[in-house]
Amino acid sequence: MVLRAVGAEVREYRDRPEVTFSWRTRVAPAGPGDLPRIDSEEIPFRTVRDLAPPDEGFRVEVRVVRIAQRTVTVGEERRVVHEGLVADRTGPIALSSWSDFALQAGEAVRIAGGYVRSFRGRPQLVLDERANVIRVEGGDLPNPDQFLRSVPRTIAAIEDEGGGEAVAVEGIVVGLLPPSGLVYRCPTCNRSIKSGICRVHGQVEGQTDLRARIVLDDGTGALTINTGRTDTERLWGVTLDEARRRLRDQPDPSLLEESILETLLGRRLRVRGLGTKDDFGVTITPESIEAVEVDLDAAAEELSARFGEAK
Repeated sequence: MVLRAVGAEVREYRDRPEVTFSWRTRVAPAGPGDLPRIDSEEIPFRTVRDLAPPDEGFRVEVRVVRIAQRTVTVGEERRVVHEGLVADRTGPIALSSWSDFALQAGEAVRIAGGYVRSFRGRPQLVLDERANVIRVEGGDLPNPDQFLRSVPRTIAAIEDEGGGEAVAVEGIVVGLLPPSGLVYRCPTCNRSIKSGICRVHGQVEGQTDLRARIVLDDGTGALTINTGRTDTERLWGVTLDEARRRLRDQPDPSLLEESILETLLGRRLRVRGLGTKDDFGVTITPESIEAVEVDLDAAAEELSARFGEAK
């Protein structure tokens, strides 16, 4: 829509100019010919490293590292959002697109008309119907494997940086946080519920699900890994149906938590995914998680060598 406004005001809001219409402003429709078209090449070019909330009015060229769609609840409405990760040579940034631009992992795109917001303490590039996305060659953009197969880093380093869009870590399972095991979710928004009450939709008929909140320690620090049903079943070796049968035989959910902890305690895991930080520390939502076999003889020799150097 193109409008002509007379008597508008410009104010400053959060250190940014903002056009304000008041009761003195006269607004009328105008034609597209009254407003010159802006070519996307005229929009300032930025790198991913330069982006920070609440930036807008820029263009970037990035490689799509990963992309997937999921359904979310916005108020009372169910909407589809396309979430993923994009990157240029300066680093990665999370992507959230409310319009379907048919993005594919591995392709290079030029984006204009997006904006940046903060999500769980990390910058996120957001696209809607106003964004312009075109495919480009992207010869100088990084390979997606650079981020999907990154080398594990220390938990202390990840915590110092406040998490990351594609972090990798390896450590020992030292605990399990509640609620883990069998949980109940709202059938509308998929949020976990307690006593049949969803904080958004009130009294609901909960749907059973499996999750595990694993505490991982690598000697430099500890963080939490939130695994969904698929990863929990694979690591635990117990399916959702079997967990429900166990609960019917012994109606005590804490027994399921104890079983998961007994299975995972002391195991070494390698995890990759989105890491976010809050007042309780770093939490990783895993994209991949796998058990790592430890060579005890090699570990003993390394430990012995360290003690020898200390002497």
